[in-house]
Amino acid sequence: MGGWLLLLVAGSLWASLGEGGSPTCGYPPQLWCSSSEIARACQAEKHCAKWIPSSPQANSVSVSLYYESLCPACRQFLVMTLFPTWLMLNNIMNVTLVPYGNAKESKEAAKWHFECQHGEDECLGNMIETCLTHLHPRVAFVLIFCMESSIDVIHNLPLCLKLYAPEISLANITACVNGDLGNKLMHENAKLTRALQPSHEYVPWILINGVHTDKLQTQAEESLFELVCKLYKGDLPPACRQPKELSLLPLPPNYTFLRK
Repeated sequence: MGGWLLLLVAGSLWASLGEGGSPTCGYPPQLWCSSSEIARACQAEKHCAKWIPSSPQANSVSVSLYYESLCPACRQFLVMTLFPTWLMLNNIMNVTLVPYGNAKESKEAAKWHFECQHGEDECLGNMIETCLTHLHPRVAFVLIFCMESSIDVIHNLPLCLKLYAPEISLANITACVNGDLGNKLMHENAKLTRALQPSHEYVPWILINGVHTDKLQTQAEESLFELVCKLYKGDLPPACRQPKELSLLPLPPNYTFLRK
């Protein structure tokens, strides 16, 4: 689900560079086109030109996702819609991920205790993804995509690190998850979720440029790619001008969002 996009970018780059063209930039080829800075460091700007346009001339479109790590509809939106759109339009859009959703929190001694809609594993998944975003913002979305697109979200983290960010220490992430930092970060997610106006009624709960309406939610779920291109006020990147060539993975015929 969605992983073909990363492989497509990586494969085309390797084919263009040929043997002996391994980068010395410190990033795996799957990430070379994820930002203009990484493309420049890896000397892949020419190969990434279609994916990374010139610097934006207007404010980026903001997409905020309030979700739960084991919520089926959240995973479908993140993997099949949000990540592929970001992969092609990251130069004109910002993504904020807030894993918490319908969880509940209570204070126990000096720490917060969390109860999640899909059980303890979901609380763990929320915490892992929160720590990733805080500790490693540059590659967090790629790693979260990798986790959410796998059968076993929680236990796939070591493999995702090996594939996309081998330089990152699993021990440091685990320390955040099990320590005071992760607890405080999740409490912040709880406060952000409670502060939503209007209050969230289900997940995934999507904000576009800080605003949630039923219309924007539906547009984001049905065609986020077109919505971002439509809302961006600057010169459109090549992907927006050639949507047919860069169309997203089609949804299954019986695909529906089951909000909870």
